Amino acid sequence: MASVYIGVGLIAVAVFGLVLALSFGSGGPTGVAKSLAMIEGVVTQRSAVKTELDAKDRLVEPIFNRAQRIATVLSPQGTSDRLARGLERAGNPSPWTAERVMGAKGVALLIGLLLGVAYGGFSLRGFVFALGFGGAAFWLPNLLVYNAALRRQEQVATGLAEALDMLTVCVEAGQGFDAALVQVARSTDGPISGEFARVLSEVQIGKSRSEAFAGLGDRVSLSDVKNFVSAIIQADKLGIPIASVLREQTAAMRLSRRQRAEEKAQKVTVKILFPLLLCIFPAMFVVILGPGIIRMITTLFGGNLL
Repeated sequence: MASVYIGVGLIAVAVFGLVLALSFGSGGPTGVAKSLAMIEGVVTQRSAVKTELDAKDRLVEPIFNRAQRIATVLSPQGTSDRLARGLERAGNPSPWTAERVMGAKGVALLIGLLLGVAYGGFSLRGFVFALGFGGAAFWLPNLLVYNAALRRQEQVATGLAEALDMLTVCVEAGQGFDAALVQVARSTDGPISGEFARVLSEVQIGKSRSEAFAGLGDRVSLSDVKNFVSAIIQADKLGIPIASVLREQTAAMRLSRRQRAEEKAQKVTVKILFPLLLCIFPAMFVVILGPGIIRMITTLFGGNLL
């Protein structure tokens, strides 16, 4: 009960502080009157921060920044770079950067520690729970970034074969390679469309075609994509006709896709074994053997056991 009271008290103090901050921040002149007052008075950086920032920037951002510094201190060296690469493979979700993920790690750590103390109390048991919950919450953003990157890689692998087919058809029909990339980026859906559009944008801002496709190979860690990128780079350097390269890559992609489908089909029998033994077979035994067992008991014991 003591931990419950402490938690309720902390929540009450936080709400009280938030109400005070909002009430103090909302007072004073607003609109044109506020602008005139700022012109007449001497405005320093400290007063501008106090008067211009809203409650979110004055309350949430400082806590988030401190949590980010805590996560940076506790994380191994190079964690920010790894998170940046993971976000790059995940498609760079617009609200998230490596710094924000580090801040989320710090906030998650604090929440995990508070939950552990609330669950176990102020004792050795609570200390152990706090360490466990805090550690799990601290690594949760890393896991989410990894899962997002893995899911996007699978989506790229799914749409790559169709995109290569369309690219090959466009090039063989007489379009230039860049124009065919534009057509594929406009006509296809999914992450592969965004990747081709990014390659085109990098070419337009001054990168060579080889550098742009090399960046695609770094962002998408799939063997099929790397083979395609290597073939395009070699064709660009050696002057090989791009249509023949795309034709060969499309054939290899179809073969690879068929092999992956066969591999997944072979794994189905193993994956279905445990659900079959634990869920389906017991129900079948009850339905098939149940009436026979009841009849045998009735015949042997005369229904005395029922």
